[in-house]
Formats: sequence, structure tokens, C-alpha cells
Amino acid sequence: MDKYTACVWPRLEPFLIGVLPATPPSKFNMHYLRKMACYVRTRDGCFPRLGWHMWRHIACGKLQLAEELSWLYFETFDLLMPRSAEQRLEWVEALSQCHTPKELDKQRCKLSVDTLQFLLFLYLQQLNRISLRTSLIGEEWPSPRSRSPSSSSERDNKISSQNKNWDDQAHLTFIQTHLAELLELLVEPGQLSNSGHVLRDSQLTSEALESLSLLLEGSVSHSRTVYPIHKLLSHSPLQSQAGFSKLSRSYSLQQFQGFLHQALCLNPFGISTCSQSGKKLAWALQVAGTLKKAKIFRNTHMAPPGSRLLLMSQVCKQTLAKDSEKLNNANIKLHRCSEAFIYLLSPLRSVTLDKCRNCTVVLGPVGTSVHIQSCENVRVVCVADRLTIGGSSHCTIHALTPTRPLLLPGNVSLTLGPFHTHYPTLEDHMASVGVAVVPNLWDLPLLFGAEGSTVDAGCYRIQPPSEFYPLVIPFKMEGDNCEIPWGLPTDYQKAVESREKVIEDWQKTVKEAHLNKVQRRQFQALVEQKFHEWLLETGQRQELDSLLPPALTPSTSVDHWPSSHTSNSGQNVLKAQPPEQAKGRAPTAC
Repeated sequence: MDKYTACVWPRLEPFLIGVLPATPPSKFNMHYLRKMACYVRTRDGCFPRLGWHMWRHIACGKLQLAEELSWLYFETFDLLMPRSAEQRLEWVEALSQCHTPKELDKQRCKLSVDTLQFLLFLYLQQLNRISLRTSLIGEEWPSPRSRSPSSSSERDNKISSQNKNWDDQAHLTFIQTHLAELLELLVEPGQLSNSGHVLRDSQLTSEALESLSLLLEGSVSHSRTVYPIHKLLSHSPLQSQAGFSKLSRSYSLQQFQGFLHQALCLNPFGISTCSQSGKKLAWALQVAGTLKKAKIFRNTHMAPPGSRLLLMSQVCKQTLAKDSEKLNNANIKLHRCSEAFIYLLSPLRSVTLDKCRNCTVVLGPVGTSVHIQSCENVRVVCVADRLTIGGSSHCTIHALTPTRPLLLPGNVSLTLGPFHTHYPTLEDHMASVGVAVVPNLWDLPLLFGAEGSTVDAGCYRIQPPSEFYPLVIPFKMEGDNCEIPWGLPTDYQKAVESREKVIEDWQKTVKEAHLNKVQRRQFQALVEQKFHEWLLETGQRQELDSLLPPALTPSTSVDHWPSSHTSNSGQNVLKAQPPEQAKGRAPTAC
């Protein structure tokens, strides 16, 4: 290659957000996708844009998918599209006004997707496909000597706990291994042989190359400017290397494939690079023995949109809170955190909780997906466009979501409750990511199992109103919201009001007892003693103690992420309230 070279890498978001972390349908393979690629080019309403009506016909009639599953993939693909927040709000508002299945279907039929990109998206679902041999001994291909396969549910559970959505090395390997078939889906049917395979002199059109920008981006000669692949190849020296013909205005498929094989490299903004050379975030309070292994890295200071990452790993027995532009539209991964209280109160792009235990995580609005995998006894409070849970046990999720929560195999004893908190800038953050108050489908989960298997409907329950308590975010912030903007569901609101009535009755009873000063002091001491015993028994004392302001430490060269509050200039400051304000002081005796 000439000195004028290109580096091309797989984009993160199609893998992170677009690929469902579960076994794909068996017919999402090259045989059926090749047939679909030919079919859509010969039918009205299929090319260059594929509408919901025709996709439902193909998915349900040809690929034998259930209609809800067909819509799930169609809707997931739409999450990847660069729509403005206003456009997304208009769409969910239209959905919220549909009161019958017929009205809902009519509205869905207004949605269409780029046909070629959607074909690539369907092929990409094979990322988490696992062979029988892989499920047994971790290798890639099955052999006649392999032992009896494990059950489909066991294989599904393995995928749920070991999916590759964040693994940038797996993304690169997938593209390198399957590049020929990915390009074949973009070739016009007239350039295929009778057997359906590409001919040696096949050409790739400029329109097909633009569709490939869903998956690939890159830079020129070590430049920091990142281009989608079709704009990268607008540079004349690279066009000739990639096999572009000015006469036909297309690319030689064989030469273009060779060019990509040479140019493909690991994503320089991926999780591997971020964890090795990303900017470290530190916090002021260092508790001996609990934070030695904790790591927080980010690349938000230098990554382009769609590649902004924050990794928080092994945070233990600590309260962390952040409200900062550094988090805006970032993809966040919380990995192996335990006994921690984490508040990320900014508009976010996506969030993954992986192998976390005994944590409380409160999130600002998430524009795409929140994925919870292999977690235990975790409480998550979120507003998100999509919620996915797999391989997790005894978790409680309080959510507002316009789509049905997706429950993957391997879940045990999940509790789903309504979103139950607020902070001053919540509504502004929701508007900025395009998530609306309605529709809210938090209590209508979709059980997703592999073909031939079902997910146990007993893996979840809807939280009873008798167990429901609103969450108070224990930080002072600037803003206008002082209550949950959309209120609570009726039964839950009644439960809250009932408890408030009990408190009022208690205060009235104490007042009418006409205790003297000595009796009041004795009674107050007794109530406070019982309250502190309750704090210790329930573990609430740890959370309150972690809210105490940390001792001041000398500034360092890295960003500070203080426990419980931040104080960087130009950022909103989260100041921990006194514990009695944050969680409610001990009941007063009079």
C-alpha cells in the first residue's frame, strides 16, 4: 500500500446495542439471509427501504418468527439510527395514542429501515451464536467426537453470562471471519451465480458501500478524524486501493475485500484500549482494604460520538455519584461491583451491569438500552428506551421504558416495579435523549427463549404495592423537578398515602399523650435506639455512613471523582445531604 493508508475498524454500537445478548433464531443464517436479500430486491415496499408490513411478512411467513419477536428486532435496529431527540419523542407520542392493536399496527407500518443495513444487522446477530462444541469445551467448531450437547436452556444461560457485545476483539474477529458473506449480502442479484454465490468479477455499488458504514469506520494515515467507511473512501488515493472504477462508479468486490482485510484493525476507542490507556478517574475517599482493586477509566475526552466509554470495575463498599458532561451520551459498563451505591445522574447512551452483587444503581435517562447480566441482589432504578435482563437473580428493577422489558434465560426471582424517584434535572435529561413518560411498559415483560425452549414465567414478579417505597436521591442539585413528573400508578400511590397517614396518626397519638419533658426525652431516646438497631439490621447504616463528606485530599493530575459529591469546575455539584435528610431521620417522639 502507498504511504497514504487507512485504518478501518468495527463500530462499537452495532455490536453493543444492536446485537441482542441471546441465541439468535436458527434462520438468521446465510442461507436464509441470501434468499431474503434476493427477495427484497424484487418486491414492492422492500427496497431500498423495508417497511414493517413487509418485514413482518418475511419474518413471520418465511423465517417463522413470532410477531412480537419480529417487532423486537425491527425496533432494536431503529435504536441504532441517528434520530434526533425530537423525532424519537414524536414517535413515542404517536405510539402512546394507539388504543387498539389495529391502531398500533397502523402506526408501526409508518416505520421503515434501510434494507441493506437491516440485512447486515440480522447477520450480526450471529455474534452470540454458540456451537455445540463451544458450549461444552469452549472451541469454535463442533466435531463428530464431541460429547452429548447440553440443553438449549443451558447454552442460552452460557451466552447470557458470556456474551460478546463489549468484546472489541470478538467484533474484529467476527468481521474478519465473515467479511465475504457480509459483502455478499450487499451485491445485486444479477451478479450472483445460479447457486447464489458471488461471481469473480462482481461489483459493489456506492450505495452498498454506504450501507456498510453501519458496521465500519476508520481514519486516514493516523489522523484523529474518524469517518464512516463510505466517506473514508472518498479520498482518491484510497479509492484506487479499494478497487474503485470511475467508469462504472463501483468497486471491484474482490479488490475491495482484499483492501479491507489489510486495513482492518482493533477499534482504537474500544473497551480494550480504554481499560489499558483510558483516562483514570479517582475519588477523594480511600477506604483501606475496600478500594485497592477498583478501577474507573474513560475515553470520553477523545472518543467520537458513539464510542464514548466509561468502565467502572470492582467498586466495593462505596457510594459514588456523578453529574457531569463527561458522562453525557456515554456507553457505561459496571463490572464486578459489590456492596456499592452508584448514582450516574446524566443523560446516558447505554449501560451494562455485569457480575455485580448487592448494589444499588440509580441512572439518568438512557437513550438506548440498559442490560443487566449475571447480577445478584442488585437494585436498578432507570429510565431507558430498552431494558434487558439475563442470568440474574434476586434483582429489583424500577423502570420507566416505552418498550417491553426483555427477560432472557437464566433469571431467578426478579422483581419489577415502577420508576420511583426524581432529581431536579430529570425531565430535561429525558428530553435530551428522547425518552417520554408514555407509553410505559415496565410491567409487561417479554420472555425471550431460544427456539424449542421457553423462559420460565415464574422468573419474575410485579412488586406488590405493600412492598413499595419511593427512593430519595440523597444529593442537593440545581434544577426545577421536585417530584416524580408523571406520578405513580394508582395502587402504588395509595400505598404511599396510606403510610403517610400512619405517620400522621403516630404524630397525633404522641401529641395527645401530653408527655412531660422527662418522658419526652426518655421516649425520644427509646425511639432513636430502635431506629439505629433497624439501620444495623437492614444494612442501611453502611449507605448512610458512605454519604458523609470525605476528608479533603491534595489535588492530583487525574480527574477527581469524590465519594458522594463532585466539585470540578464547570460541573453540577452533587452535595451529600446529612444522613437524616437523605434517608429520613429517626422518628420523633413528639
